[in-house]
Amino acid sequence: MIRAEAVVDLDAIAHNIAVLQGIAPDSELMVVVKADAYGHGAIPVARQARESGVNWLGVALPSEALELRAAGDTGRILAWLWAPGDPDIDACVAQGVDLSVSSTWALAEVVASAQAAGTAARIHLKIDTGLSRNGCTLADWPELVTAVLAARDAGQVEVEAFWTHLANADVADDAYVLMQIEEFSAATAVAQARGLEVPNLHVANSAGVIAYPAAHTSIVRTGISVYGLSAGVVAGGVQVVPAMTLHSRLAMVKTIPVGTGVSYGASWRAPRDARIGLVPIGYADGIPRAASARGKVLVAGHLAPILGRVAMDQFVVDLSDHPTGIVEGAEVTVFGPGSHGEWTADDWAGAIDTIGYEIVTRLGVRVPRRYRGASWA
Repeated sequence: MIRAEAVVDLDAIAHNIAVLQGIAPDSELMVVVKADAYGHGAIPVARQARESGVNWLGVALPSEALELRAAGDTGRILAWLWAPGDPDIDACVAQGVDLSVSSTWALAEVVASAQAAGTAARIHLKIDTGLSRNGCTLADWPELVTAVLAARDAGQVEVEAFWTHLANADVADDAYVLMQIEEFSAATAVAQARGLEVPNLHVANSAGVIAYPAAHTSIVRTGISVYGLSAGVVAGGVQVVPAMTLHSRLAMVKTIPVGTGVSYGASWRAPRDARIGLVPIGYADGIPRAASARGKVLVAGHLAPILGRVAMDQFVVDLSDHPTGIVEGAEVTVFGPGSHGEWTADDWAGAIDTIGYEIVTRLGVRVPRRYRGASWA
């Protein structure tokens, strides 16, 4: 009997892709599968995305792109984050991975890899319009454009796109986001005036797809919404479905007397004789320690609150108000789609003042993933 597993519904992934494509029908979707597809499994999700007609995949790290190539993916992949001297840039260029360039040092490294491979590297130029992370500042943009034009004319790069990332797209009609969109347009105009034309633009992330139609350019990047979790915006008619359900089983059921403490520090003490259950997963598996005494799980169709502190390998839940027939081995749904009364990953996030992204991406390697859906063999 398995201790715990995360079940990923690939049909839900396919459904969510279709929903998002319907919101931005004139844009190509880039499905983001970074961080092992937000904990869902990059290779199975990438396969489902391709079967759903998705031409673009996005990852953060060059190494993530190469893992997809090693698994047989031959389609378009964009990788956008690395430090100087990344050893995977040569292989990415040689294997046709698109790379984001935000600075002259990054351009120089990509050009060196292109020369070594004897081929032009495909690049996307990222503009920092106000997120202030990766991306070329507007002040440095003319210098980067000049350098890119020289590399293009030398046959060292092909410029596939300009792009940026919105800082606050989960807020509708936000003045800062509208300013970013305007700054992006201004920067693209500067490049075009210098003779640098590109076939693609991409601005919108998941929240931008939902809340900012003005950011629906030739490509839109869809991340968290592909997995059915909240992008932080409330939009009527956007019916994405959570794709992951985390299961465990009770390892022990027992009754403790009034006044007995539970877990480290005895921070919770039974106000009466209490029936408790032990769930054999903990923060080493990705259960947030911050959920101590705040999270809930579903046992036998009823929500059971966590008692005391979440430990490295286990936590305890209150079964006092549950049916008396619950015994060891009973299934526990830690989070799920919410259709059967379980908490979703977004519910967990709300309980500990974080975001659903963190709940699903933090699941550890000790939790196996199992896939279901018509496309999974």
